[in-house]
Amino acid sequence: MSASTPLAFSQINPDDFTVHTLADEDRVDALCHRLLLAVRDQLLAHRPAPAEVGRLCHGADLFLRDFVIAACGDNLFRLPPERVRQFAGHWYVVNTLEPHGDDLAVILAGITACYEVLAGHGLVSPALHNAVATACADLPAYRQRIDDYWAIVEDGYDRWRSACPLPARRP
Repeated sequence: MSASTPLAFSQINPDDFTVHTLADEDRVDALCHRLLLAVRDQLLAHRPAPAEVGRLCHGADLFLRDFVIAACGDNLFRLPPERVRQFAGHWYVVNTLEPHGDDLAVILAGITACYEVLAGHGLVSPALHNAVATACADLPAYRQRIDDYWAIVEDGYDRWRSACPLPARRP
């Protein structure tokens, strides 16, 4: 199958998205790309605006492939509940040239939409879907984190970082 062929939801095995090695990370990244194409197709079937769907999928892509898989080495179907907060309140802020609350809002909407689709196909639990949606809805807190980041002076970065620490790096 081509890397641009969407995965069939009925054929997804969440265990295939487990990362232990760098080779796993590459394989899971490619699977996630195909998963996001399937999410895109599902969203296009229910939303009239392809540009909106594109923005939503771009947000989910950034979160899943760059943060969840590459930075954390997590299985996206067994996501620790704090990952959205760590992403939006820290990783996005320090890994984006000019982090902005409005851009983050679109990314968070994409994450929510993606996990809604996954829950609809029984690939994530309702509890995980709800935890992700709740964390994504906390935009005022993330806007404050961005404002606080821009207001850091002298040795304030360590204090800012400790308020929303990232997970330990994978070996």
